[in-house]
Amino acid sequence: MIGPVTSQEVEETLKRIQSHKGVVGTIVVNNEGIPVKSTLDNTTTVQYAGLMSQLADKARSVVRDLDPSNDMTFLRVRSKKHEIMVAPDKDFILIVIQNPTD
Repeated sequence: MIGPVTSQEVEETLKRIQSHKGVVGTIVVNNEGIPVKSTLDNTTTVQYAGLMSQLADKARSVVRDLDPSNDMTFLRVRSKKHEIMVAPDKDFILIVIQNPTD
C-alpha cells in the first residue's frame, strides 16, 4: 500500500511537469474550484481554475450519464493556441497548459 503523498513529492512532480518542453503553466485546484498552487499569474490562474473545473464537472457528468459504473480519469482540450490537460483526483484537479506546437 502506498502511503500519503508528501508536499515535497508534490513540489517535485509539479517541477518535473513544468520543465517539460512547451508547458506554459500548471495549476492545482481544490474541490471547490479554488486554485491552491500555480505557476501562472493570478488573473490567468483564477480564470483557468474556474472554467476548467466547471468543464471537468460537466465532462464527468457526461461520462457517468453514459455509464454509471464509469468515471472520467483525464480530459484533454486542444485549441489553436494551447492544449489543456485536466487530471481530476479525489480532492484536487491538476491542470496543465502547454503549447501544442512545441
